[in-house]
Amino acid sequence: MRVAAIVGELMFASRVQGILERAGHDVTLVSAPEAVADADVVVADLMEADAAALVATGLPVLGIFNHTFPDVRDQALAAGVTIVVPRSRFVREAAELVDSLAPGSAQA
Repeated sequence: MRVAAIVGELMFASRVQGILERAGHDVTLVSAPEAVADADVVVADLMEADAAALVATGLPVLGIFNHTFPDVRDQALAAGVTIVVPRSRFVREAAELVDSLAPGSAQA
């Protein structure tokens, strides 16, 4: 699956890319929702990306947030982000979470 990842923090962006590529996904790091062309799914750090702009792409969105900011989770869910999880859960379950967003899956 083609994944556009919007993660501003360099170390975490590298980790996200590595995890998803090892799971067989084609990952492109992008800087903004406007740059997600040709992706099937968007993975975004909600601490840096605007949830409404992510939803406006029309693609399924997996949002990641710092667990100490539950208001970010609440705002993303209210905006319509498909799946919102803390960073720790993303690191453990990234492949499964992204796969659940594939067209035809139960989540998508």
